[in-house]
Amino acid sequence: MGTTGIRFDGVTVAYDGNVVLDALDLTVAPGEVMALLGPSGSGKTTALRAVAGFVRPAAGRVLLGDRDVTGLPPHRRGIGMVVQQYALFPHMRVEDNVGFGLRARKVPRAGIRARVAEALELTGMAGHARRHPRELSGGQQQRVAIARALAIRPDVLLLDEPLSALDAQLRSGMLAELARLHRELPGMSILYVTHDQVEALTLADRIAVLDRARLRACGTPRELYRAPTDAFTASFVGGANLLPVTVGTGGVDFAGTEVDVDTAGAAAGARATLCVRPHLVGIGAGPNRLTGTLAELQWRGATHRLYVDVSGHRVMADVRELREPPVLGADVTLHFAAEDAVLLPAGVSADDQ
Repeated sequence: MGTTGIRFDGVTVAYDGNVVLDALDLTVAPGEVMALLGPSGSGKTTALRAVAGFVRPAAGRVLLGDRDVTGLPPHRRGIGMVVQQYALFPHMRVEDNVGFGLRARKVPRAGIRARVAEALELTGMAGHARRHPRELSGGQQQRVAIARALAIRPDVLLLDEPLSALDAQLRSGMLAELARLHRELPGMSILYVTHDQVEALTLADRIAVLDRARLRACGTPRELYRAPTDAFTASFVGGANLLPVTVGTGGVDFAGTEVDVDTAGAAAGARATLCVRPHLVGIGAGPNRLTGTLAELQWRGATHRLYVDVSGHRVMADVRELREPPVLGADVTLHFAAEDAVLLPAGVSADDQ
């Protein structure tokens, strides 16, 4: 496997005049895992299909390395692809499913055997080569689909919601497997489409957030989580409290309460959004106190999530499991540190759409 990156150069895709991907400029570095994250209809799967060759851009170019593949059919792009439905041939054994792409490329029989064995070993499915798909679990079928994609030794691997059909435990295990695969195949570039924030945060080197056909933000998981650029990105990359505030001279005003945060670059009197992650909100005495009424309480095993009504705004706090949690309707005081809050432009979050 080589070291080929992916570049979207002003790629626009439209169906019947409806733009579903709008002038996308994005580069996936050689060997990088890039997650495309966004709600349904945001354009992420369309972007993936443009790389695969299943849709033709109305404008712009798709490049693999230095090669312009915009006009090439899928079978000439040398790309591996895995979709959520597995798409295995039910009448074929595992080894024949994995070798299908190699046979289509007219690889010699001895070469097919060696590469099928290699791909099955990589995915932990070497002991299942003679089975049919119906004899496998969902997680095992997905491993076979990944092995089939890897058997052609692609420079680029496309993953379209590959874990969405699996239950939570299998999904967690497959995430670990995909991470291991990438460590073993560091030269392979991966473009990973998902709507699952945990998958993106866990697997990706960088995340591209799409919304309504356009790229909203791109950065490392840590950058987008800790320092999002807008309310939409903040709410879509991990849960967030997004509080409407007015910028003052030494902080901001939230529902009549002065809050001490960094307002550098913001004009006094301007409306803004204050972003605070729920796990950074504590209960009891502390800086930046907000007092309200407990509206909802959720036990999540190791933690409790509190939803506190503060002057008509619901504020979330994720705290270590409470031995004696407050009762619904009780007065609760929350607090957070100034350095744990990020001031964003006033705008629409993912929850508002």
